[in-house]
Amino acid sequence: MKVGKYRVGGESPLILIAGPDVVESRALALETCEALVDITNSLSVPLIFKSSFAKANRSSGTSYAGPGLEEGLAVLAEVRESFGVPVTTDVHETGDVGPVAEVVDLLQIPAFLCRQTPLALAAAASGCSINIKKGQFMKPAGMHALVHKITDAGNPNVMVTERGTTFGYNDLVVDMRGLAEMARLGTPVIFDATHSTQLPGAAGESSGGERKYAAVLARAAVGAGVAGLFCEVHPDPPSALCDADSQLTPEQLRCVLMQVVALDAARRSQAGSEARALPTPGEEME
Repeated sequence: MKVGKYRVGGESPLILIAGPDVVESRALALETCEALVDITNSLSVPLIFKSSFAKANRSSGTSYAGPGLEEGLAVLAEVRESFGVPVTTDVHETGDVGPVAEVVDLLQIPAFLCRQTPLALAAAASGCSINIKKGQFMKPAGMHALVHKITDAGNPNVMVTERGTTFGYNDLVVDMRGLAEMARLGTPVIFDATHSTQLPGAAGESSGGERKYAAVLARAAVGAGVAGLFCEVHPDPPSALCDADSQLTPEQLRCVLMQVVALDAARRSQAGSEARALPTPGEEME
């Protein structure tokens, strides 16, 4: 599939979707994107900038939820224009889809909303490329029906993102077998290395996280053959208004990317010139 100027999946290079969890300010979005462009250009990694104009999933009514549609889209449009990178953001309601699709290159359907049929169909009708984040409550094979809602509506440009599965209370676990299972859908599979370290609700009225495991999970996923990584990045994570415990600094991201780019190159070299996708369950190892 294609997102802006980039192709995703197959033999295309490992792609990165990254940015602050939520638009906190114009200045922070531009600062973060500038750092990301510097890092990704130095490593020849295609970048899609991500930040949310609004966060609909919040335990507390007092938690920061973003600047809203108009202001948030203005910031994303400026990032896109200033740095020449594709951008993406969440859509939460069918009414979001039209105005958001005019600004972004990739619509993101959040994990908790992945089964919302009206939202999926509205996204499909926009003609924009779509990223469906797998719900924490979904088994990997269950994403088949969600992808087909969109492709059957005439939009073939779909990717899916793994972001961890609920494991009891206040915890997530990642089953790497699910990456291979989702690859059977024929869509690019992205791995969310930072949301997968979340501890949902562990901080009482907000989520905690264990960012120290992001690199471990990212290496495992890239070794398995995902098409790209999703990482939330903030210049000063402890001060972040959302996901303070799971976002990475730009320099932490640089270290992760240096490792996974080398790992991806080794995997492709070992697999031969075809740069195979993830093996499907039951496939014999060569």
